[in-house]
Amino acid sequence: MTFPGLTAAQTQAGLCALAAVAILSELSRRVALRHGLVDRPNRHKAHRQPTPYLGGAAIMAGTLLPVALTARGWSAPFIEIVLGAALLGLLGLADDIRPLSPVLRLIVEAAAAALVVSCGVRLPIFGNAFDDAVTVLWIVVLTNSFNLLDNMDGAAAAVGSATAAVLAVSAAAAGRPDVAVLLFALSAGCVGFLIHNWAPARIFMGDAGSLFLGFVIATAAVVVYTTRGGHPALTAVWLVTFIPTLDTAVVLISRHRAGRPLLTGGTDHVSHRLRRLGLSVPQVGLAMSALAAATSLTGMLVGRGSLSPVDVLLAGAVSAAAMTWGLLRVPGYPKAIRPRSALRPAPRVLGPAPGDGDAGPPDPKRPTRA
Repeated sequence: MTFPGLTAAQTQAGLCALAAVAILSELSRRVALRHGLVDRPNRHKAHRQPTPYLGGAAIMAGTLLPVALTARGWSAPFIEIVLGAALLGLLGLADDIRPLSPVLRLIVEAAAAALVVSCGVRLPIFGNAFDDAVTVLWIVVLTNSFNLLDNMDGAAAAVGSATAAVLAVSAAAAGRPDVAVLLFALSAGCVGFLIHNWAPARIFMGDAGSLFLGFVIATAAVVVYTTRGGHPALTAVWLVTFIPTLDTAVVLISRHRAGRPLLTGGTDHVSHRLRRLGLSVPQVGLAMSALAAATSLTGMLVGRGSLSPVDVLLAGAVSAAAMTWGLLRVPGYPKAIRPRSALRPAPRVLGPAPGDGDAGPPDPKRPTRA
């Protein structure tokens, strides 16, 4: 059975990945609970219940296995993407089980990105060797941006599914059927994972899933769109990754302005700010995935030459700046609420009373999450 517009390999990879990830996610959840591998709530996180986080292993295995069985005519960039993604998935899995050094993570991420660049895949910016370094840096930044995006039930998987689906269509149109199969499988695998990760989440993808997801999308976007070169490639690659780059920019600017450590977790992401604007958790996931699909579709039109890359780039930059400004106006670090009793006027007495008029320090146990 095939779906209209999809090849047999793409259809088979997608259906198998969806089923495999859905099944493996439940098995991973049980293994994680049995061994105590859970993400526990704290003041830097939005969830309130200990939640297992081995879902990334299910996404990686459930995506790569169908691809290995259905993809044909593997190109060198495709092989390097698969190897690099598997390496980062294993890196993330090791980090989920026992936290690794940030320096070690960056070294492995850069090595995985260099594997893809070594096949001649690069962003056409300077036209010389600097393009290799910039491409490696871009892939590493985008991989970690997806890692940051995994901060709310369903958010990263929903954005990843929408982005990978549109990018898969672009890969097929660009004559990259092997990359298209991988992306279709990844998109469907994210849907299979959302069965367990949609609010309220029963399992998280952890670093294994977010690093794997981010690396595949970041590298595939460069492979698919750099065939045209120049502004179309740069604009298309950026639009495909609009949501994670927007989220990273909002977080870094917010933490810098607040004097907070840049690498410390917090409830200051785009998703958390949308929650404070009144959206429910499912609505946040739907809104972010819809915007990801819209920007990815725009990037596809730019990549095909249907839209002016310069005009779209300027419009996108203005939109990103406006969104960043608006989101930064939403409190990222809500102040602790004072006890209700402290808001009442103090009784008038003839002499000073202990604590009269003093509300005392904020209750450290009071939640500050939205």
